[in-house]
Amino acid sequence: MTIVAAADGSALGNPGPAGWAWYVDDNCWRAGGWPHGTNNMGELMAVLDLFRSTAHLPEEPLHILCDSQYVINSVTKWMPGWKRKGWRKSDGKPVLNVDLLKDIDAAIAGRKYTFEWVKGHAGHDLNEAADDRARGAATAYQAKRSPNAGPGFPGAKVDAEQAPDAAKNHSETSGTPAMAAAAAPVQTALLLDELEQPDLFSMLEDEVDPAFADHRPDSLETVVELERELLDPAVRADPLRAGELLHPNFEEIGVSGQRRSRQEILEMFTDEEPASIDLEVLSLSQLDAETALLTYRSVSPDGSALRSSLWQRHNGQWRLRHHQGTKEA
Repeated sequence: MTIVAAADGSALGNPGPAGWAWYVDDNCWRAGGWPHGTNNMGELMAVLDLFRSTAHLPEEPLHILCDSQYVINSVTKWMPGWKRKGWRKSDGKPVLNVDLLKDIDAAIAGRKYTFEWVKGHAGHDLNEAADDRARGAATAYQAKRSPNAGPGFPGAKVDAEQAPDAAKNHSETSGTPAMAAAAAPVQTALLLDELEQPDLFSMLEDEVDPAFADHRPDSLETVVELERELLDPAVRADPLRAGELLHPNFEEIGVSGQRRSRQEILEMFTDEEPASIDLEVLSLSQLDAETALLTYRSVSPDGSALRSSLWQRHNGQWRLRHHQGTKEA
């Protein structure tokens, strides 16, 4: 029988007192944390502890509900490439949270699992329960008390190997020692004076998903293909691919009249509800060797809008430089 669980992390101040939790039901959940950590560390630790807590049931598939695209992409998409590069990114810098990721890589070996992204703070019962317990653990560490560890998973064994001591460091930022991200809920951790929450979107240029082949760079029709791809809910939910399609200096003036930066758009993509959007091309013209202008009508459940997209070549690839939309009367 498939085990369905939500995993979540929390950090007060980010970085600050941090917590993690996974939740199946009120009789099966577990939480822990540290005096100082980040949200991403909590998200990863929740997933790691869930795998460890169900290690005695290796034949049972895990279905993990997670509101962190960073965790889902790290485990399901980026880790194989990082491992091939010696746990380094394409720029040669060490991967963030490398010890936690290595532990997850070991824990998932031979396991059957799937991840499902759920929108955080949107009333999903399991996600809300995990979030409450992760935040409760972070709040406990803020108050300098032990958090409620929960009942755990029936039959689970947490031994010394699963609960490394404070000498085992997990690094959130390259070159900076971090505290132990121990599986034991009340594990004492090393305090840091400097620990930064990594910007997920700073990673977007590092690891290109091999599933996305390059489009024909010399074809103007490629611009329409790329625009359609950017409207695809699956692509918009994938910050790695969406980031590849947006120019580093991208900006948008949306149908609401609000001006948004590249990072603001990527953050908006990860939070929006999936919806199908149809595209009707109105015009496509090449302004110069490096620039193309596409105008089109978009049709979605929210209505139709007239849109213009300015695409520019960047490092040999078409990327969206500017977008503007106006609701159609």
